[in-house]
Amino acid sequence: MKNLQEATEKICELKGSLLVLDTLLMSLIQILPPEVRAAARLRFEVNAEVARTVLLHASISEHTIGAFDVEAVRALAIVAPPLPSAEGRM
Repeated sequence: MKNLQEATEKICELKGSLLVLDTLLMSLIQILPPEVRAAARLRFEVNAEVARTVLLHASISEHTIGAFDVEAVRALAIVAPPLPSAEGRM
């Protein structure tokens, strides 16, 4: 039982660390100029496809692949350059 408790605590610590890194990365991406964000999106799309292919051929849980897919879609939405405001189009 102690090993299960220790594993659960370690998983929670890792989740917290991942959330901090995710928040930092997304914050940095959001302040980039639109043209840089567009280039980052293209690179991300290519690298995400490579990573997904590697995951599909690895001995890894379907839960991991599913989480990767969900998070990749979320990240793409954040990396996408913001739409011009109505003021900028006039």
